[in-house]
Amino acid sequence: MSLLGKAGHAPAAHESGFAAHRAGVDRLLASYRAIPAGATVRLAKKTSNLFRARAASNAPGLDVSGLTKVIAVDPEAKTADVAGMTTYEDLVAATLPYGLAPTVVPQLKTITLGGAVTGLGIESTSFRTGLPHEAVLEMDVLTGAGELITATPDNEYADLFRGFPNSYGTLGYTVRLKIELETVQPYVALRHVRFHDLRALESTLDRIVTERSYEGERVDYLDGVVFSAEESYLTLGRQTDEPGPVADYTGMDIYYRSIQHDDATPRRDRLTIHDYLWRWDTDWFWCSRAFGTQNPRIRRFWPKRYRRSSFYWKLVALDRKYRIGDRLEARKGNPPRERVVQDIEVPIERTADFVEWFLREIPIEPLWLCPLRLRHHGADAADGRAWPLYPLEPNRTYVNVGFWSAVPTVVGQRDGAANRAIERTVTEFDGHKSLYSDAYYDQDEFAALYGGSTYAELKKRYDPDQRLLDLYSKAVQRK
Repeated sequence: MSLLGKAGHAPAAHESGFAAHRAGVDRLLASYRAIPAGATVRLAKKTSNLFRARAASNAPGLDVSGLTKVIAVDPEAKTADVAGMTTYEDLVAATLPYGLAPTVVPQLKTITLGGAVTGLGIESTSFRTGLPHEAVLEMDVLTGAGELITATPDNEYADLFRGFPNSYGTLGYTVRLKIELETVQPYVALRHVRFHDLRALESTLDRIVTERSYEGERVDYLDGVVFSAEESYLTLGRQTDEPGPVADYTGMDIYYRSIQHDDATPRRDRLTIHDYLWRWDTDWFWCSRAFGTQNPRIRRFWPKRYRRSSFYWKLVALDRKYRIGDRLEARKGNPPRERVVQDIEVPIERTADFVEWFLREIPIEPLWLCPLRLRHHGADAADGRAWPLYPLEPNRTYVNVGFWSAVPTVVGQRDGAANRAIERTVTEFDGHKSLYSDAYYDQDEFAALYGGSTYAELKKRYDPDQRLLDLYSKAVQRK
């Protein structure tokens, strides 16, 4: 049964949270009923962390204004009930006072929990805790058909529970999610280990994922950065309660630059758990350099409150709307640039192959690396979970490779030439690509990669009148 129907049994201290949530759900349902029959249903949401093209619309959308809060945290059970539009920034702020955090905290503060579950998410815990949707215990979903249902791994809506990840709001929208949390310590001790060879990095990464340690020291967080084929790093994090000085990368110092060093001895650093979780947000990984923010003369006068991914995203939106970058390139006599903003996963044994290919063919650096293993082991596991719309193999390690920039276009090449080449190579290497950005697959290949007949059956059951866009239309076709 949904908490919407049993909130009266919640602890008194949490009752106000559930009451406010029920009021938000009422507004959501009223807004759904107000949308004319036959009209496409969408969120009335001005912000997004998606990078693919979206058509402008003045049509009324779903009112999600009451679904942006953490409803309740249960520190004893290590769970939280969270409204679907709650940002990870707010979720972390609610859980850290209890010494708890979500099992996976995606890198950018304004990613929502519902967004990370329906659109996937990843971070440096994913080698041991999997992906955000694997921490979900149950979720209330407003389906395309307008029904409010509670899906769990083993109830009558278990097919939706399994098929919801990577559906990108094409089956419905999460209203509430109950998630597992994990205990965290106040600090994270870091080691940045340099590699001069990508094959050595790959083999070391594989060993750390298996052993969860390096040179006798526990590893709780694990990711990496590739600056070139001759300069790459793994960053190993260990939770600790040991007091001591900590670094601050929200000011003049820049986190990703702190990783680099020349000697063979790992560089050590320390951050508070809060600053570690948001270490990438201040400079949007390294993408803030496009706005000059990493220039010390500019950074000194750039207000701290605007050193965050949500503000940079607004600058990107302005560039896309007014084609500022293309106009500047045209003034220099250069062609427009192709946006290459993607995250892909390849099996760990193909990581060096892919990165070497990428560095040869696509002029973008640095690259982010993040290993992952499914926490639950698919349809054969005791809990019966499988994730058919993003079918990673159980008991297999993958590495996410992230790259976010633009490359010059070449006269005579097809639209999206670089992205198409990346898609082909990822498929050849038995990998997958996230769908938050531009995609160019044909319909048959897309179906084979992202759920096929399973998705069609889910769509027929939970959105029979096609009130929501289908996944191919939303992820690939330009609407």
